[in-house]
Amino acid sequence: MSRVYVVGTACTPFGKHVDRSFSDLAQWAYTDVLADAGLTRADVGLIEQAWFGNCGMGQWGQGGIRGQVCFTPMVEAGWFPERVPMINVEGGCATASFAFHGAWKDILSGQCSVSLALGVEKLVSPDRPERIAEIFGTAIDQLEPRRWYDYYRRAGEQAGKHFEPGPGRTIYMDTYAMQAAWHMKTYGTTQRQIAAAAAKNHHHGSLNPKAQYRFELSVDEVLADREISWPLTRSMCSPMGDGAAAALLCSEEALAKFPQAVRERAVLVRTSQLSGGKYRALDEPGLSRVAADKAYAHTGLRPEDIDLVELHDATSFCEIYQLEMLRFCADGKGGAMVESGATALGGRLPVNVSGGLVSKGHPVGATGLSMVHEVCLQLRHEAGARQVHDARIGLIENGGGVLGFDEAACAVTILEKS
Repeated sequence: MSRVYVVGTACTPFGKHVDRSFSDLAQWAYTDVLADAGLTRADVGLIEQAWFGNCGMGQWGQGGIRGQVCFTPMVEAGWFPERVPMINVEGGCATASFAFHGAWKDILSGQCSVSLALGVEKLVSPDRPERIAEIFGTAIDQLEPRRWYDYYRRAGEQAGKHFEPGPGRTIYMDTYAMQAAWHMKTYGTTQRQIAAAAAKNHHHGSLNPKAQYRFELSVDEVLADREISWPLTRSMCSPMGDGAAAALLCSEEALAKFPQAVRERAVLVRTSQLSGGKYRALDEPGLSRVAADKAYAHTGLRPEDIDLVELHDATSFCEIYQLEMLRFCADGKGGAMVESGATALGGRLPVNVSGGLVSKGHPVGATGLSMVHEVCLQLRHEAGARQVHDARIGLIENGGGVLGFDEAACAVTILEKS
């Protein structure tokens, strides 16, 4: 089987970029990924395929051909090759991981030697704030909403937290809160353990110059913050923001033609595995376990072989839950693992040293590739103050959309630097 390498990554700072368009953000990430891969305008003809990820441009008036529209200025300026196909993908919060998966398969199949993955999102809309609710509404079933409403109502009775949507929060925060309540009721997980995950990642984010939130919070400060949906406070939930991220992938044969400095920084893609969601029972493992088990089986790696993890903490409870689903601890032990300090920088398994979604930020169409960027920085030992000691193998978990208490889709990626 062909070996696939990441030769360049990029991520814009996440935050409020009101003065930048989708195209501006895409160009920012794209030119940065070219520079990271040591490519100039004369070299862009190497790119044979592109995958463009986005969720919300339809609410800004661009429902189709999103990538082509964003890249037209770069084609006209000679910074992106003419006639190269670009595939638009959408998978909720897992959109950028879908783009990465497509680029990986391009090269794995032998169809091309160099492929680009890029994701971009704008969630800050001061001129029409209702856009945000419209964007997030696309990630849940709008054709038969009664299906999920009845599911959450029944599940709320089991969890001991009734499903009561209200103003000031999204349905997604309510459903995460219900899952957290069930976990607390079933395993004894505490609100303080959820707060410990949030405080840890706010510390990590304070070390990341591209994070949306760069301030520290103590566990007590997290607990004292405004309640969103019990047991979740605002500091335990990811913020709204804009941004873009990208990765350039190539085959082993193509890698040999890059300059030595680029070859030395190349990161091997061990695998990229996907799984699909369903309306599961509360006590049934989620789809991320399926994707993780596929990733471990495909690579022959075990959870104990992983040196660091970037996972999808749309809320800080998600970190506790995903540690269990990814088999880094037994079911019900995620809270204790976080509280022990094992997942902090310097701990046994550093998790979300980027700051995670709660601190780094979560422009949904860019998130998965921002995770790739962080893990590549770590594996190249270029992460500065947040560098994980002797990092060699990193795992990424990124879920998107909602089907009951599952995401609609999940991607688990494993990267290695030898």
